[in-house]
Amino acid sequence: MHQTILKLDGAAARARHAAQCLDALSIGLLALIAVIAARTFRDYGLGWDDYTHSQYGQLLVSLYSSNFSDQRALSFVNLYMYGGGFDLIATLAAKIVPFDLFATRRLVGAAIGIVGLFVTWRLGRRVGGPLAGFVALALLAACPLYYGHMFINAKDGPFAMTNALALLGILRAFDEYPYATPPTVALCGIGMGLAIGTRVLGGFTFLDALLPLVLTLGLGMRRCGLERAVSEWGRFLVAFIPAVVLAYLVMGLVWPWGVASPLNPLHAIEYFSKFFEKPWRELFAGHLLLVTEMPRDYVPVLIALKIPVLMLAAGLTGIAAALTGVFSRNTSVGRRAILLALVLAATLPVLVTVATRPGMYNGIRHFVFLTPPFAVLGGLAVTWIAPRIAGYGRTAVAIGILIFAAGVASPIVAMARLHPYQYTYYNILAGGPAGARPNFMLDYWGLSLTQASRDLLAFLIEHGESSPAGRPWAVAVCGPHPPVNVALGPQFVTTWDPKGADFALTLGEYYCAKLDAPLLFQVVRDGVVYARVYDIRGQSISSLLVVPGL
Repeated sequence: MHQTILKLDGAAARARHAAQCLDALSIGLLALIAVIAARTFRDYGLGWDDYTHSQYGQLLVSLYSSNFSDQRALSFVNLYMYGGGFDLIATLAAKIVPFDLFATRRLVGAAIGIVGLFVTWRLGRRVGGPLAGFVALALLAACPLYYGHMFINAKDGPFAMTNALALLGILRAFDEYPYATPPTVALCGIGMGLAIGTRVLGGFTFLDALLPLVLTLGLGMRRCGLERAVSEWGRFLVAFIPAVVLAYLVMGLVWPWGVASPLNPLHAIEYFSKFFEKPWRELFAGHLLLVTEMPRDYVPVLIALKIPVLMLAAGLTGIAAALTGVFSRNTSVGRRAILLALVLAATLPVLVTVATRPGMYNGIRHFVFLTPPFAVLGGLAVTWIAPRIAGYGRTAVAIGILIFAAGVASPIVAMARLHPYQYTYYNILAGGPAGARPNFMLDYWGLSLTQASRDLLAFLIEHGESSPAGRPWAVAVCGPHPPVNVALGPQFVTTWDPKGADFALTLGEYYCAKLDAPLLFQVVRDGVVYARVYDIRGQSISSLLVVPGL
C-alpha cells in the first residue's frame, strides 16, 4: 500500500514537472515571437485599405474628443459598418510611440496578434491540458495565414483575436456549468462585445454558445429530469444577464455606429448579406471568376491549400476526436458542450458559407478567425494521439516528436523566405507560392509595392537623378496607389495612365501587364515575382492592365 502511494506521488510529481516545462516552453515561445515582431514590424508594406483605415481612426478620435459632436466617423465610406477598435487604438498609440502612424499600425497589429496567440494557448490548455496548449500555440504561430495577417490586417487580424477571447469565455462558462463565476461572466461579455464590435460576423460566437446550451438542456433532462434541468439551465442563463449588458457597452465603445440606433447591427448584417460593391473577377483554381459567382468549394479548397499540412491534419483529427467526445455518454455534460462549442467555432462559418455561397474574394482573409479554434483542435488531437504513441516505446515517441517538429518547422522556413509577405503562403499541396501563382492570387493587398517604391527611391538617389524641371516624377501604378504615395513622398505623383509617366510599378498579379520596357527591379520571393519596377521614359505604353478574359 505504501509503495503504491509512493508510485502515485511520483507519477503526480512527474506530471506536474512536465506541465511546468510545457508552460515554460509556451511562455518562451510567446516571448520569442514578441522579439521577432518587435524587430520586423516595420518591414511590412501598406495595402489597399491602410490609408482609408487610418482616416477612419482619426475620425473616431475626433468623435470621442469632440464629445460626439463630430460625427463624420458614423458615415465614413462603408467602414462605419465595421468596428473601429483597432483603428482607434492605433491612432491613439501613434501619438505616444516614437513611430509614424503606419509603422504604429503594424506594431499594434503585431501586439494584438500576440494576444491572440496567448488566448489560443489558454484555450488549448483549458480543453486539453499543458500539452494541448503548447501544441495549439505552436501550430498557430507557425500558420502563415494568421501570422502574416496579424501585422497587416486591420479587420480580420483583430477579429481573430476577439473571436478567440469570446470562445475562451464560452468554454470557461461550460466548464463551470451549471454555475458561472463573475470573472467568466465578465470575460464572455468583453469577448463577445469586442468580437461583434469588430465585425458583425462576431454573432457566430452567439451560435457557438447557443447550440451547446441546447445540448446541455437536453442532456440535463435525461440525467435528472425536466424540472431540475430547466432550473439549472435557467439559473445559468440568468447569471449571464450582466454579460449581455457588458457586451453591448463594449461593442458600443469600439463600434459607435453599432449603438447609434438599436437596429444598426441588423442593418449591418443586411448590408453584408448582399455584395456591396460592383463585382469584379478574381483568379481561383486557374479561372477568372466573378467574386459573386465563386464555387461552393472556394473556402474549403483554400483552407486545404493555405493551412500548413501538419495543422490541417491535426485540426481535422481534432474535429473527429471532439465529435467523438460530444456523442460519448461517458463524457460529462460540460465537457460535451465545450467540445461542441469548439467544433462549431472552427466549422460553422465554413458550413454556412458553403450553403449560402456569398460573394468571396481576397483568398480566405475573412476566415482568419477560424485558425485559433482550429489550432486548439489540433492540440486536442495531439493529446489524443500522444498516449497511443507512447505505448509503442521511446523510439516511437522520438519519431513522433521529430514529425511534429518538422511539420512546424516547414511553414516557419517558408515564412522566413516569404518575409514580409507571409500571408501569400501556400502549402505543398498547392506546390507552394510558385505552384499557386498560375491558379490563385498571392499579393492581393499589394504589399510588395512598398518595397518596389523603396527600391525606386534608392535607385534615383544612387544615380543622382532629380525630378524633371517644373514637375514631380510621374509614376504609373498597377495596384494600390496610397502605399506608393506614402513610400515615395511628395516629389512623386501616381497615376493609372502610363502615357507620359517616368516609371511604372506593377504587381505580379494576373491583372497587371508585363511591360515592354526596361526592367529596373523585381520584388521576388521563393522564385515568384511579386512586383516590378520599369523605366518607361520615352516608351509608348497604352495601359498597365490586362483585360480579364482577353
